[in-house]
Amino acid sequence: MLENDRLGTLQHQCYPWLIGDMMPEKTEDFAADPSHDLDLVTLFSSQNHDAEMEANAIHGLLESNGIPSIVVGTPQIPAFEFQVQVPRARLEEAERVLAEAKEAGPEAAVEAEEAGEGTAG
Repeated sequence: MLENDRLGTLQHQCYPWLIGDMMPEKTEDFAADPSHDLDLVTLFSSQNHDAEMEANAIHGLLESNGIPSIVVGTPQIPAFEFQVQVPRARLEEAERVLAEAKEAGPEAAVEAEEAGEGTAG
């Protein structure tokens, strides 16, 4: 069992690794953004049997296009819906990317995957 002071040192060493460069070292250096541009808004919502799979596919599409997103939902309680949320400031861009992907269809996804595999190595 670790002693309290040794455990504190261990946590101090591990914690920066967990959060990387996301947080400033001093809280005084942290500038909050008071606007609502970073508020998360729902782009996709579904309670269908395949909602989790669709939400994860949309999340992957957005992330690959540089749009931050999160999937909200729990597979342990399938009665609840799954959502994909994006920052309010990126909602229009996310809607455009999603619409383009739907318009291009599954064939475009297969072509893009094959093209990626061909350049990967």
